[in-house]
Amino acid sequence: MSFLIDPPLLYLNGAAYARVAPRQAQRLAAGTVALFWLVSVALYLDRAWTRPLWRACRARSGRDWMINSGVFSFDVRRAGAGTHLLAALAFCAYPLWIALGLRRGARRRAA
Repeated sequence: MSFLIDPPLLYLNGAAYARVAPRQAQRLAAGTVALFWLVSVALYLDRAWTRPLWRACRARSGRDWMINSGVFSFDVRRAGAGTHLLAALAFCAYPLWIALGLRRGARRRAA
């Protein structure tokens, strides 16, 4: 999970749920967003239980993984209020990404 990877994964999950399991799509989507929030917020807050995840990704910390995704090199140790605000906004957009996927999947199923 990272800010670079999460939006496309949420979108693709939503599209798949709408096509494969339309009756359960909303419930599956809600559970998926909850799981993404749980893991991603814990990574961003550097919770101890996430250490194996970010170490497997060769990151310096959970926040490093969430922000840099192994692609960028922002100094996450200097993250301030602005960075935290942007992270909060990104987390708030998670339901939007999966909803867009659900909508896309429903349209493809109808076609």
